[in-house]
Parts: sequence; C-alpha cells; structure tokens
Amino acid sequence: MIAPGLPADLKAALEAKLHGLSRSDAAARSAKISETYRSGGGSVAIRSEADALAYALARMPATYAAVAASLNALCEARPDFAPKRLLDIGAGPGTATWAAAEAFPSLADFTSIDANAALRTLALDLFDKSARLATIRYIQGEVGSALTNAVSANLAVASYLLGELKDTERTGLADLMWAKTSDTLLVVEPGTPTGYARIIELRAQLIARGAHVAAPCPHDGECPLVAPDWCHFTQRLPRSRAHKALKGAELPFEDEKFAYVALTRTVIARHPARVLAQPDVGKVEVTAKLCTSDGLVVAKVPRRAKAAYARARRWRWGDAVTESTTPSSSDSSS
Repeated sequence: MIAPGLPADLKAALEAKLHGLSRSDAAARSAKISETYRSGGGSVAIRSEADALAYALARMPATYAAVAASLNALCEARPDFAPKRLLDIGAGPGTATWAAAEAFPSLADFTSIDANAALRTLALDLFDKSARLATIRYIQGEVGSALTNAVSANLAVASYLLGELKDTERTGLADLMWAKTSDTLLVVEPGTPTGYARIIELRAQLIARGAHVAAPCPHDGECPLVAPDWCHFTQRLPRSRAHKALKGAELPFEDEKFAYVALTRTVIARHPARVLAQPDVGKVEVTAKLCTSDGLVVAKVPRRAKAAYARARRWRWGDAVTESTTPSSSDSSS
C-alpha cells in the first residue's frame, strides 16, 4: 500500500519551484484553469510554464491521492501483479506515473503521452529529480495518434482524461487504450455523477471486448446502483502550507472524491465485496452499504456477533471486505 501524500522527491521538487513565485498570481491562474476544466475546456487553459506550475501545485496532490488509492485497490485485488512497463495516457504533469512508480517497484520502463507542451516541460523537469524516472519517454501529441504509435504496456493508466474528450472520442480512445494494454488498464475520473457515468460507459464497452474487472466492482455484471446514486470514493490527503495558501483553504487536509475502474485480461477467481459509503457504526450493529457478487446489499452486523462486529467497526468507505463477515444482510437492489 502506498500513502496518499506526494513522494518525498516530488514534494521537494515542487517546493523548490515555489521560491520567487507570486502566490497570488499562481492562485489566480489555478482558479482560472479550474473554471476552464469545469466548463469542459480541458487543459487548453494551460499555455505557459507559469500556468502548468500553478495547475500542478493546486491539483497534483489530490490527483495523486486518488490514483494512489485506486492502485492500492488494484494491488489488493491482484497481489502478484508485477508490471514491467507503464503507459501513462493523458499524463499531464506526470502525476499517475509517480504514483505507479511508488506502487510497483517492478516497473522499469515508463512512457507518458500528452498534447500539452507546457505540462510536458514541467513533467520532465520533475521527473529529472528522480533517478528512476529521469529516462522516461514523454511523447507530446494528440493522445489518440500518439497512443497508436506507442508500445503496449503491462499497466496503462488514464487519470482525469475522459472528461476532456467528446463522446465519440471517448469510445475510440477506450478501444485503443485496451488494445495497447497487455494486462491491466486503470481509469480514474472525478467522483461526480458524470465522472461515474464515463467510467461505467468505458467499463461496459471494454467488458464487451473481453475485459474483466479487478476493482472496485466484485463482478463483471451491470452496476446495480440506480440514479441519483452513483459509485464513487473519497481519499483524504494532507495539505501543505503552500497548498492551503494557493487554494485559499484553512483546513490542513483535503478530501478528493473519485471514481475508478481497473480492468484486466486476467480472470479474477474470487472478488471481495466493496464498501460503497462510510458505514454507520452503532452500539447495536454496524450498517454498511455493500456491492457484492450478488448485487447491492445493506449489511447489518450485530454486536452479538462479536468477532464480525469488531471487524465491521473497522470498515471504511472503499474497503474490500469478505462477504463472510456480513452475517446478516438485506437486499437493497432495485
């Protein structure tokens, strides 16, 4: 398991770039970029080195935390997975590459793809501070065409990318990403209803192409959730003093909501259930919403079942749990 905070060498590299930086200017740039992303403009708002740095300082910590949590779930589902080659699709400042390098010591070959020149320049400068990532290949170009010419990888990651694409582009890119994935593809999106919808769309498309879900779902069937409910998770991460100043925040932490799916060419023999919301821990019982191999259930673990109750008290939103620890449950699927 890897921690949600940035690796020490990446954190140091970013902090070094703060010297002489106008915090007010960086905050203004970051706010403008965030507004453009929310309106569907993607990374077109990042045109300069200053823009790229403002974006990285504001968003890399949360994006890293979400990708790290998703990779931890993948590692838990496939403890023997030891990829050699990584393909980071829509890499931006390289956040997912840093997280994957932390999660998998086996990785020895790294390729990143992104169309944004300013983000590529920043990413290469940050990678240069890591002996392991200094020789990375970073291909600048439109994601689809660049990916077509890239070498396939055991592990491919696309984080916070799909929302920047049109519907027709997402369909084609999903097939291309899967074609370039020799083992496992991880896709991470914002934990919003629309982010979840993009994940579900890609999930269904690639399962039809022969993919199997490694995480978070305990099955390859249709998602049992019904609108307005949606599947998403949250990861708490620490905020540095600079991070708080840049975002105009006071709390020393941030909660990043995200949706993800890890798809693999390997059949997963046995899936645990997944906790879909923070459980309600009471004196009489623990009540938890679970996605199981049989669908959506509300598990009620009574205090009288002492061992199971003690385990259930430790459940957290997003955890994988064995269904044998839920002695009493009621079906809540529609």
